[in-house]
Formats: sequence, structure tokens, C-alpha cells
Amino acid sequence: MNPAGSARKSAGVRGQSASANSAILQTVVVETVKVWRKHHLSYDQTKSVVEQARRTLDLHPPRDRERTVERLSRQEVERLIEHAYRRAPRYGLMLKTLFYSGARVSEFVNLTVADLHLDLDPPQIRILHAKGGSDGYIPVLPSLAQELRTHLGNRVSGYLFESNRADRYTPRMVQRVVHDAAVSAGIGKAVTPHRLRASVATLLLDARMPLDQVQKFLRHKRIATTQIYAETSAKNMGDQYLKALERR
Repeated sequence: MNPAGSARKSAGVRGQSASANSAILQTVVVETVKVWRKHHLSYDQTKSVVEQARRTLDLHPPRDRERTVERLSRQEVERLIEHAYRRAPRYGLMLKTLFYSGARVSEFVNLTVADLHLDLDPPQIRILHAKGGSDGYIPVLPSLAQELRTHLGNRVSGYLFESNRADRYTPRMVQRVVHDAAVSAGIGKAVTPHRLRASVATLLLDARMPLDQVQKFLRHKRIATTQIYAETSAKNMGDQYLKALERR
């Protein structure tokens, strides 16, 4: 195959929809499992097979692999939360809790009243159903704790945030609330719950919270994962340095 044809083929694959790519990958996984199972390959053997296949296909990691995570500035976060409150006080509190807890959206929708420990000093929330099993307690601001008390009233059970059917919100619903608030606030970036998590992480690092403490707050299994946020924080420092000192 000539280079031009190869480029066109590559572009065609990249142009496929996410669902199409997912279906292709699933097919590859199924067929690969059949072959590995047939030959009773061990973990080390399957690892060797993958490495040899990559060499045969001349596949290499992207040279410009992204090592930083896009974040929102503190001002953008404040605007986002403000516009969510304008739409509905409940939505504003949801986004404020999502941001200040650093919770993944899958963890956030499963928070219950029993997970709140608001009388501790500082107030804490227990995060369960964490990715990779990294459950734990995280601190929250006293002002947020007071808002959550008001939100709950006399309620002592159930999910922290419930739909009109007294059931938990779906991750998709929370994502839509975040997106709509971003559009209303005029934020041009693609704003997602994960970007809010990245934003609170880099703000904590900007404030010089030690990396191992940020790792514990985010409940990362590996500190190398947290290090990506530290690189984002360092990049932001460089951007602010240039903004402050560069001549216009």
C-alpha cells in the first residue's frame, strides 16, 4: 500500500464514530480472547504477544501524548456554579458539591445522607463506589456543609441529591446540568464533571498542597496519576508568569 493510501485508510478509521470504534475494539477483544484461551497463554506470554504485534505493525506511542489535564480557572468555576444556581438552587448546590468534593460523577450520584459527616472538624464526606475501590473520606468547606444541612432539612436517609422520583440522578443528567451551566455562563471550553475534578486538583496544587495529600483527596491508587495534575499546575504557573511579565 502506498503512503497516500495508508493515510486515507488511517483518516477513515479516525473518522469513525465512537460507537463504531467501540464495536470494532470489542470484536478484536473477543477474537483475541479466543486465540489466547485456545493456546492457554499466561500473563507474560500475552504481554509478549502484544509487544511483538506492535513491533510487527510498527506501532509507536504518540510523540505528543497529552500529559496535562485541561482545567477551569477559579473565576470560570465560580461563574459556572453561579449560573447553575440561577437555573435552580438545587443544581447550583449539586455543582458546588461536585467541584469541592473532587468526586467522580459515578461516585457523586451514589452519595447518600449516611455518607455525610458534617459535624466533624473539618466536615467530611465518605466516598464509596470509587473507581478501583479507592474509597475514603474527603474534607469539605464548613460553608458547603451548612448548605448541605439546609438542603437536607429533616431528611436522614436516601441519596444526597434525588430526582423528583426520589431516586438518584443518573451520571448523564449531572453531565447535562454541568454542560448547560457552562453554556449559560459563556464558557467556551468543553466542561464536564471530570474537568471540574481536574480543576479542583490543580487549584489545590497551585495552593501548594503536597502531592501525596492531593493523591489521597482524589483517591488515586498511583501517585503517577496525580502527577499529571501536578504537571498541569506547573504549566498554569508558567502561563501566569508569562502573562505577568511579558511585554505587550
